[in-house]
Order: sequence, then structure tokens, then C-alpha cells
Amino acid sequence: MTRIYFNEVVTRDGFQIEPHFIPTEDKVKLINELSQCGFAKIEVTSFTSPKAIPMLRDAEEVMGKISRISGVEYTVLVPNLRGAERALESHADELNLVMSTSETHNLANLRMGREKSFSSLAEVIRFVNGKIPINVSLSTAFGCPMEGNVPQGVVETFAQQFADLGVRGLTICDTTGMANPAQVAKMASDLQKKFSHLQLTFHFHNTRGMGLANVLAAVQSGIVRFDGSLGGLGGCPYAPGASGNISSEDAIHMLDAMGYETGMDIPRLLNLARELPKIVGHSVPGQVAKAGSTCDLHPVPEYVKALG
Repeated sequence: MTRIYFNEVVTRDGFQIEPHFIPTEDKVKLINELSQCGFAKIEVTSFTSPKAIPMLRDAEEVMGKISRISGVEYTVLVPNLRGAERALESHADELNLVMSTSETHNLANLRMGREKSFSSLAEVIRFVNGKIPINVSLSTAFGCPMEGNVPQGVVETFAQQFADLGVRGLTICDTTGMANPAQVAKMASDLQKKFSHLQLTFHFHNTRGMGLANVLAAVQSGIVRFDGSLGGLGGCPYAPGASGNISSEDAIHMLDAMGYETGMDIPRLLNLARELPKIVGHSVPGQVAKAGSTCDLHPVPEYVKALG
């Protein structure tokens, strides 16, 4: 069956809203272990102002200490030109630029309107000038908790503007967990027709319990790249009611059980997921790490043996 590629975002998207700072060494150790699991990309950190996201104030140190392995791209979120300069100095493999397709959410998240955001990111793209690949994440592509529906045409317009600037990829983000499978299938089908030359990644949250259903709808519509967060950590601090990302291990386990090739070391990944609560100091939403893989069998009870 089709090969599916996963990008791990726990140390950026997952850790950014944690209430307590995750020690640098814990981040480095986790990234090094994730590198052995088969991910296509790991979003290591964010080169945002430490005042804005204090949990990721150690971005340069983390990038300098991780052990990089061949076949894994170490990507970073970059909000502006200064962030791009820092990312290039830290030898990131890819820059991930972000803006919202909802005007209200963009104002809440980035303190500026969409057109100003686009101009700022276009400046970053021109500055990088092809030195390393650039991906653009379009947030609230399936709905905004303050505006409601975001027309697909708006998403496609911004996608086209960034495609015209020569970006390598686009990530279509369900930032607020408002997407449903039918909506996802249409978006996936239409975008692949218009942007077949780009890496298209879909990014889902499980806020309303539809995360894995949306992954499946996207896969069945031809999408082969997904973001996920170990344990299902994360969530947008500017999206009321939003909860974590889809759990990487849950989504990968589902697709593997269905016969899709993920290239992932699932037992190793589940072991990491089971260690995650110790790192963050609380339980996490992921399910498979708690229940075990569907391949894991349990001992037959003694009374059943006796009945035999």
C-alpha cells in the first residue's frame, strides 16, 4: 500500500504551552530518541521571541546539541526575519513559516492582519533565497472558533500566493479541531489537483474527537504526509477550547494496522510515549501507549484454561 510519512512536532507544538519549562537536556534526549523511530521530519523548536514563548527559549542550545541522523529533516518554526536569521545560524534543515487563514485568529495569534503577515513571510522567503527549503503552515484552514467557517477559497488563495513564491511545501492545519472527514476529503482532493508539485502535509487536532477520522479521510484522498505529536500533546493558546494534536503513535498504529507502510518503529515509539508523562509531569491523551498495540496479546486466565 501507499507509503505514509509522519512529522513529529511534540518538542515544538507540544511543549510550547506546557506550564513548566522542559529542561534542555530532556528535549535533546527526546529528539535523539525520536530520530531513531522513522520520522520524516522532527519540528525541533521555534525561533520565536523568548518573551512570547518562554518554554522554547533554549532554541539555539537544543539545535546545537541534538544528534542528527541521515534521512531525518530537522525543521524549525520561524515567525519573522530575525527568526530566520537565527534558524540559518543553527543549521536548520527546513523553515516552517506560519500564518492564519482567519483574520481574527491571525490578529489574536500574531497581532497583525493576514496581508501584513503574508508580506512579512514573503520577506523571509526572499531573504532565504533558496538556501534551505521552506514550508508554510496555514492555520485555521478548516474553521476559526471566533469567525466560524473559513471558506476553502480563502485557503487556496493564500496557498497559491505562497506557491508562487517558490516554497517547497504547505501544511494545512486544523488548528482548532473543527474539521470533519467530508470537509477534509474535499480539501485534500482539490489541493492535490492545484498543487501537485508541492509537499502537502495535513495537521489535525483531536479537540472534538475526529482527529484519526480526519487522518483516514485525508489518506484515502491521497495525502501522504502528516504532522503528529507524541502522546497527543499541544494545542493553540489563541484558540478557545482547543486541545492537543493528534497522537503520533495512535495515528501511526492505526495506519499500520490497516496495511499502510509508515516506515516507523512502532514498539520504540510506544516506549517513548510511555516515558512522556515523566518528562512533562502529567498524563497525556494518547491511547495506544496505554492499551498496547492490537498485536499485543494477554495471558489466558487460569479459569479459562481449566474450562479447556
